[in-house]
Amino acid sequence: MPPLGRLRNRWAGVTPEIRDRALAAAVTAAAFVPGLAMLGAQFGDLPRHDGGFAAVVLVLGQTLPLAVRSRWPAATLAIIATCFAAHEVLACPPSIGSLALYFALYSAGAREERFRRALPAAVSAGYVVFAILVVLRGSPTDLPTYVVYYVVLVLFWSLGALVRQRRREEAERRRLTARAAAADERERLARELHDVVTHHVTAMVVQADAARFLPPERFPDVLATITGSGRDALTELRFLLGVLEATGARTPGLSALRGLVEQPGREVELVEAGERPALPAETELTAYRIVQEALTNAAKYAAGRPARVRVGYGADLLEIEVTTRGPATEAGALGSGGRGLAGLRDRVDALGGRFTAGPADGGFRVSAEFPTAGTPVGSGR
Repeated sequence: MPPLGRLRNRWAGVTPEIRDRALAAAVTAAAFVPGLAMLGAQFGDLPRHDGGFAAVVLVLGQTLPLAVRSRWPAATLAIIATCFAAHEVLACPPSIGSLALYFALYSAGAREERFRRALPAAVSAGYVVFAILVVLRGSPTDLPTYVVYYVVLVLFWSLGALVRQRRREEAERRRLTARAAAADERERLARELHDVVTHHVTAMVVQADAARFLPPERFPDVLATITGSGRDALTELRFLLGVLEATGARTPGLSALRGLVEQPGREVELVEAGERPALPAETELTAYRIVQEALTNAAKYAAGRPARVRVGYGADLLEIEVTTRGPATEAGALGSGGRGLAGLRDRVDALGGRFTAGPADGGFRVSAEFPTAGTPVGSGR
């Protein structure tokens, strides 16, 4: 991969908080480079003078709040806009730090939710007051120029609002994809439940009927065969019924993994690495489904074989891995999960992650990883 591509991938994995701090540090440092001052925004064409300590404070008031622009976009815009207005009204020396106003407008348009309707009106009113103060200070700028300035500010806000709309549409698309995958999963589970019941119960009925025509000394063998079929059916039904129960109002998550792996009839080791973070409901449900599907297939195609479930909690990445040990023939059969594995792949893809399933080291491995930061919050089921 080219160096630029690697750098882009690393930057994509950085959290918004760290990005904001890096931006704030970069703009703050640039604000005190004399050669870059001419690139800053200037309103009103007032004669500039040395603002002294007050000018430094007002520049810092424009650049440092960028460190929290994603978390508190409205407050960031209010502080930066106020310091910018004071900086221009007092005719302090120009600074590239004034460009922080454009970042703040974009962030407010892209991320603000609580004051989404009131904030544009408040900013517009503040701009009118700011323009009046600059005129009272003797600005020679005419009215059309102030209108052009206002249109530029609106453009940066609108750009952020457009990005916000695109994010909402993408989140809705992912939600609908996850819902469709869940519907496919329920259909598959109903089909598998039918297969389990018909196969094992039919075998038991046939064996019981045949026992009537066998000599008495064969009865113990027939009863042992019937008992084995019943136990196999119970092993599969425990997993399948657990899945069907979870499709109701209750939404299972990562906290339910311990109960899932400790069900009777299975030898499963659960390993959790890292500290479990707070995750959206759809992310937790998808992680639970991955483990559940892998263990269900293991119970069906590799009964009695040990399995291992590993869950890794990273700062920005959740990793799930389920491995089943056994002969290659049995491990290969695990790939016949049909639409179950395909449905899981769709759900992981909808969350921006990666899903793989296939033979590995004489067994079968199901693994997935997907980001935890910026994951759309689903409503669950």
